[in-house]
Amino acid sequence: MTGLEIGSVAPDFTLRDQFGQDVSLAAYRGEKAVALVFYPYAFSGVCTGEMAGLRDRLAELMTFGSEVLAISCDPVYSLRAFADADGLNFPLLSDFWPHGEVSRAYGVFNEDRGAPRRSSYVVDRDGVVRWSVHSDGPARDLDEHVRQLQKYA
Repeated sequence: MTGLEIGSVAPDFTLRDQFGQDVSLAAYRGEKAVALVFYPYAFSGVCTGEMAGLRDRLAELMTFGSEVLAISCDPVYSLRAFADADGLNFPLLSDFWPHGEVSRAYGVFNEDRGAPRRSSYVVDRDGVVRWSVHSDGPARDLDEHVRQLQKYA
């Protein structure tokens, strides 16, 4: 089985964003639902398109008292270059060191590739996993992400 079970408590974490600032999942507890969007690699074809899609729909995604956190195993400096190049104005979190620790905690780390699978979770305001999707293939359905955030925000 891949990923966490629906209804389980989401593992807390603190990771650095593209600006070198610490971001903790616990900071959103009681305040906002969170979409955790794991993606394999900055600057890769599908991931670049997905992150641009999130950027273009960010206002819609965050309308419901929610937050979007994108997580990869890229180093902070790569994430900053990625964000600057593509105008990504939401947190890109680095699971670089210890390498893949958060991705492993969420059951989405691909050991062969050294990167997370293309996976998403919606975590409600109480820190409970309410929805997930995992794919090794094409880009995720952002319409479904919006619907799930509406339900749990």
